[in-house]
Order: sequence, then structure tokens, then C-alpha cells
Amino acid sequence: MRNRFSLPKLGYSYNALEPYIDPQTMEIHHSKHHQAYVNNLNKAVAGTPMESMSLEDLLVVAERRGAAVRNNGGGHYNHALFWNIMSAEPDKSPNGKLEDEIKKTFTSVDSLKKLLNNGALTRFGSGWVWLYVTPAKKLAVCSSPNQDNPIMDASKENRGIPILGIDVWEHAYYLKFQNKRGDYLNTIWNVIDWDAVNTNYENALKNPLLKTIEMDAWIALKDFHSVMAQTFHPMEEGNYGPIRARASEMSLKAQMLASSPVPSSFQSKDITKAIKNLVEGSAKLEKLVKKKSKDDKLKESLTKLHDTFHIIQGLCSNEH
Repeated sequence: MRNRFSLPKLGYSYNALEPYIDPQTMEIHHSKHHQAYVNNLNKAVAGTPMESMSLEDLLVVAERRGAAVRNNGGGHYNHALFWNIMSAEPDKSPNGKLEDEIKKTFTSVDSLKKLLNNGALTRFGSGWVWLYVTPAKKLAVCSSPNQDNPIMDASKENRGIPILGIDVWEHAYYLKFQNKRGDYLNTIWNVIDWDAVNTNYENALKNPLLKTIEMDAWIALKDFHSVMAQTFHPMEEGNYGPIRARASEMSLKAQMLASSPVPSSFQSKDITKAIKNLVEGSAKLEKLVKKKSKDDKLKESLTKLHDTFHIIQGLCSNEH
């Protein structure tokens, strides 16, 4: 599969956003900068399993996919969103559920704009400022460096699905505004289309990606998964060294998982029971290792523990 990703067409001409964004900036930004991100992303995934993945799936674990995918995948996603929320004839104010949520969270639309502008002004160097939907389906604001965004694991605390993003790389405004980022930020609200942002909001609320992000952001679960993967798979190949060396660590990670808050979307009696079984199973496995039990006993115990872990993952899945 070649050229998995492609440059999206604009819904307007390069000169349509005048006098707020000049046509030369639009043409260079879209046909040169964005095209370069698309080209480099296609090169990064070519001939790998990533070539068949969606852009969102790549970005959720972007930090683990390498700098080329993180930077160029982010550049492609961020710019596609940016073009989509601008219009020559924009709806200049939100309405409906989005308006209500903005007022509930930020007091007013003007307060939100000030918060976004401040986030963009205080972003050192290149980056973006975002209005995004959290896994708890709340609105939040953050900024990110370079081509990062809230979908990515690189964002750590600020995770979710962006619905509005403003580019504060200098190439987005320098030809017209030079180094006056504040002037650019005040001007760009004239072309932000709140109808498009509202559509993004409605789509984000029902997007299963929110659950994926929520599970990926559950650090204690990821930590246990890491130890499980690094011990179970060698055991499948007949290598019991890793589990004999790390059984105590696995038990500790299970206890840490049990003491960590369960993300709101996943809270249930079933998951509480499964985590309890994971702690008990890990403790049992640790005792077997300390007793220097035979490999077949360890295999039975670790396999059962592996199955319990997958029950937890299933309860956190998008299908649950």
C-alpha cells in the first residue's frame, strides 16, 4: 500500500480568507508545509504494519511510534482540522449544546477566546492551542509544542479529542503579521467557523476514540501490561527467566493498579472483581516463583493471570 495519507482539499480558495489571512500564506501553508507532513508520514509508515492503521490509531501512541510518525502524523492531523474550522463565511458564534457547555465550563464565549489566546501567546516557540473534549466528555483548553495534540500519549495530562485548534507556528502568520502573534490571534477569530466546531464537538462525544485515550492514559494499567508482555511472551517460547526474575515486580504493579483510580467510563463491579483477581493471581504467582516451582506450574499460573488481564482490557474496550 502506497501513499496511505493524502493532502485534503480546501473548501475554499487560497484568497477566500482575506483580509484576515493572505493568499500567499494560505498557499504556502497548505501546499508546501502540510504536503510535506503528508509526504513524510507516508514514508515513515511505508512497508510497516502502521501503513494500514488509521491516523487516530497512530496518534494515540505516537510517542511510541517514533519521531517521524509523531511529528508528521501530528502535522497532518492538526492542519486538516485547522483548514476545516475556517471559512470565508463563518458562523461566528457557537450554539446549542456546545454553547451551553462553553458557558458552563468557561462562563462565556469571550472568556474561552481569551483563554485560548493566552494559551497561544504563552506557548514558547512553535505549537498549537486547543479546545478539546476530555474522555469524561468535558471541554478543556491546553496548548502543545510542535505538532503534538491532545490525542497523543505525549500529551500526558491533557488527553482528549481536539475540536478547535489554532496554529501558532510562525509560518501560519509571519508574512502578514511578522512577529506579532497577538495580532494574528485576534484576527483569526474572524474566520473561525463555529458551525464546524460544533460538528466536531458532536462527533467527538460519540467517538470511541475517547475510550481508547482513556484506557491509554490509565498509567497503572499500562505499567502492568508492560511487565505482563515482557514475561508472558518469553514464557510462550519456553523462556521462564523473565517471569522468575520479575514475579515480585508484577505483583507490585498489580497492587498499584488496584490502588489507582479506575477511569470513570470503566467503573463497574466486573472490573473491580477482575482487578481483585489480578492482585490475588499475581501474589500466587510470586509465591510459586519463591518456592522455585516447576515450569509447568508457572505456566499455568501466568496463563491464568494473562487471561484475567485480558478480561480487564475487554471491559475497557470500545465494544464494552
